[in-house]
Amino acid sequence: MTPAEQSLKAAEICRLAPVVPVIVVDDLAHALPLARALVTGGLPALEVTLRTPVALDAIRAMAEVPGGVVGAGTLLTPADVKAAKAAGAQFGVSPGATDRLLDACAEHDLPLLPGAATASEIMALLEKGHSVQKFFPAEQAGGAAYLKAIGAPLPQVMFCPTGGIGLKNARDYLTLGNILCVGGSWVAPKDALAAGDWARITALATEAAALRR
Repeated sequence: MTPAEQSLKAAEICRLAPVVPVIVVDDLAHALPLARALVTGGLPALEVTLRTPVALDAIRAMAEVPGGVVGAGTLLTPADVKAAKAAGAQFGVSPGATDRLLDACAEHDLPLLPGAATASEIMALLEKGHSVQKFFPAEQAGGAAYLKAIGAPLPQVMFCPTGGIGLKNARDYLTLGNILCVGGSWVAPKDALAAGDWARITALATEAAALRR
């Protein structure tokens, strides 16, 4: 899968909903009901971060939920890419980008949202064919104002910003012409997960899904 093909697929996934939940699964028993709650609420694209021992098993479980499109976040190495693809991930997300990581995603046909935070990083990825990128850490790297400014010289690059984004500031990003969606963890709060309050998570997902551009 070429970088251009990856970007086309990534854009397709990003357009499924205005918000991609960024999920940390500590308890594997939460994976299925969490995915069902988010998809029911209108957020089908799910990013499961590879930050816990059960993350890959969570991806396997969530991949079985009808209507869901499950991806792997925090991809750092070629080994992460191979494992994520084997677990059923349909896309990948990385906080940054290295040549080895990009090559691995191409080899394993895994659409990638590669991370960038500066104009030079954005340009380097664009030069390699990646026109759809993750902007991270969004708020700390300049927020919506930065992305609005970068859109003038680089209008061909589209973004999914992640990092410090919640319900209160998501619209600041979604109103910009170079934003496909935003990523955020607020739709799956830890206290709701711990309590098994799937109805609350569905309500939060429904609220987030209404943040249409």
